[in-house]
Amino acid sequence: MELVTSKVVAISFFLLIITMIETLAYSTRISGTRVRLIATAISLFSTLVIVSRLSTMFQQPLTANLIAEAPDLNKLSFIEGQYRVLIGVTSLGVLLGIFLFPTFINIFSRAIIQLSTERGSIVSTLFKQLNRNGIKKVLRCFQVPRFTYLQGITFKTIPKRLFVINIIVSAVFTIGVLSSLYATMLVPEDYAPTALMSSGIINGVATILLTLFIDPKASVLADRVMNNQCDYVYLKSYSLTMISSKFVGTIVAQLLFIPAAYYVAWFAEWI
Repeated sequence: MELVTSKVVAISFFLLIITMIETLAYSTRISGTRVRLIATAISLFSTLVIVSRLSTMFQQPLTANLIAEAPDLNKLSFIEGQYRVLIGVTSLGVLLGIFLFPTFINIFSRAIIQLSTERGSIVSTLFKQLNRNGIKKVLRCFQVPRFTYLQGITFKTIPKRLFVINIIVSAVFTIGVLSSLYATMLVPEDYAPTALMSSGIINGVATILLTLFIDPKASVLADRVMNNQCDYVYLKSYSLTMISSKFVGTIVAQLLFIPAAYYVAWFAEWI
């Protein structure tokens, strides 16, 4: 049986969308600061998260179904290979998001202004762009990443602790569901549902770190830049830190995938 099946390709497509959107979401605060509409930018960010979660709803059941369709011979190694392909696709999705980052800063800046003009109506904002004029304006926003974007960013301006924390958070979120699914094959059949529902144990740690150390820092930094209490280069450094550490986190996820699965399997039997 082939490792990369049509179902793996379909899951990979959804993963590309999810990780690309999650990466591009970091540009909304930069766009909001540019046009001085932070609250509207956060609203746009929430909309992007909904699109990402919708893709996740389709992706996760398909991912779980790979276990049912795997051959009985060397099932563990076969599923491990398929799941590692999916983790690799996650890394590609982040890279795609990084490549489109400057373009979407421009697009989101326009979208935030339009959203404010339309009094917060996402539907109205979308429909006003779905015409020849709107599409042309969106296409003109395309911008290839340049080294000039890094101008002013130094080792001092980069938040080192945030870089390390986000590597851990990104790695954990990448493998949370996959490790739990893999763990269902490591425990007796009676414990499989417990292992499957234990992804929250892994993702919970990442969510706590995200809530305590990352989100508040980003919001305060954006407010300070907008109020001229902090230089804009620090917000650029933050964005660079988040997208680069997210990519490194997906690489680290390859190392943590199997250990995390055994941890979930142990916890499922212990609980």
